[in-house]
Amino acid sequence: MTLQNPVVSLDVGTSVIRVVIGEAKNGTIHIVGVGSAPSRGIKNGAIVDIEQTVMSIEEAVDKAEQMVGIKIQSVFVGISGNHIQLTSSHGVVAVANPDKEITEEDVERVINAAKVISIPPERTIIDVIPQQYIVDGLDGISDPRGMLGVRLEVEATIVTGSKTIVHNIRRCVEKAGLQVAHFVLSSMAGGTIALKKDERELGAILVDIGAGGANIAIFEKGNLVRTSVIPVGGAYLTQDIAYGLKTEMENAESVKIKHGCAMVSLADDEEVFKVHRLGTKKDSELNQEELASIIEPRLQEIFQLILKEVQKLGYTKDITAGFFITGGVANLKGLAELAEIEFDAPVQIVMPNYLGVKDSSFTSGVGIIKYVTDQGLIRLSKNSTASSKNINDQASGLLQKIKDWFKDFL
Repeated sequence: MTLQNPVVSLDVGTSVIRVVIGEAKNGTIHIVGVGSAPSRGIKNGAIVDIEQTVMSIEEAVDKAEQMVGIKIQSVFVGISGNHIQLTSSHGVVAVANPDKEITEEDVERVINAAKVISIPPERTIIDVIPQQYIVDGLDGISDPRGMLGVRLEVEATIVTGSKTIVHNIRRCVEKAGLQVAHFVLSSMAGGTIALKKDERELGAILVDIGAGGANIAIFEKGNLVRTSVIPVGGAYLTQDIAYGLKTEMENAESVKIKHGCAMVSLADDEEVFKVHRLGTKKDSELNQEELASIIEPRLQEIFQLILKEVQKLGYTKDITAGFFITGGVANLKGLAELAEIEFDAPVQIVMPNYLGVKDSSFTSGVGIIKYVTDQGLIRLSKNSTASSKNINDQASGLLQKIKDWFKDFL
């Protein structure tokens, strides 16, 4: 396959590592391949074993490569966690072009100027999110390129994180034979496809509930204003099911995905399934209603923790658009209905529209691709993936090897 503007995202989750390959065409993105592998070496969102994590990344990348038939060279890596901090900053530069037309280079210089802030030695800058540009005092500009002006300013949000955590993620990616094209804040990327422009403007709360925790992102006046993480997620549901049904974690996870329901009142008691119980050689027969009686209390607890964190961040009733839930747990039947009761606010389940299969667990991975495309980060990263020429050369080389093999064999 020949890709004109390929871009690859890497989403390192607590339970699953996902790789998404996209292509930018005429301002839109097309998802052409995905790969996933169980996360090994990651606990509660943190890397605890580099070698195991590297193996998981390699497995996910290999599956994505086989689907599309390309060799991935570098990836845009999603990052999240409680170590993330947002800081407002301001950058100013003089337009360098003699004819005073603002160019890509001017935009890069003003963003670099915004990066000049004082941060503790144990922290590092992950990303710079432009909120608005100002040209000769005229504000509210989203893209100043091509405009005429003398003075260019930017109001930006600086994303910083733990230097140790960022280093460990980069180390794992590089040991897997890849380059980090750019780190992207997962919650910001997810918001690009999970929320409409009006929703981000009015105020919305995006909650990405994965296995290891719930990432909270608050958008207001079109911008990401606060982020936080609750260290309780889908893995706790699986543990409760394993304990309640007296079965292995693998069986509990499978039962949750296939038959899980967030509310007892919405469960179907005629949906019956079997599960192996520890200490016996026989399978026990259960129904969805019995399973929901285990899931609902834990979900109520998770939602209450999320609500308390949102209130702690200073946002409750002033968020007009409500809550938007994504992540693997969002696939559970009846989750939106239970969340609306617990949050006492409108709730929507977000599914990415760029994949053939509806799966909210891919929201972050697809969002990274859309975000880097919209922000022009592909242009700034000259080696985001293997170039089309390299891809074609690799394909031709592989075909020749197959021909030579058959020739020698016959």
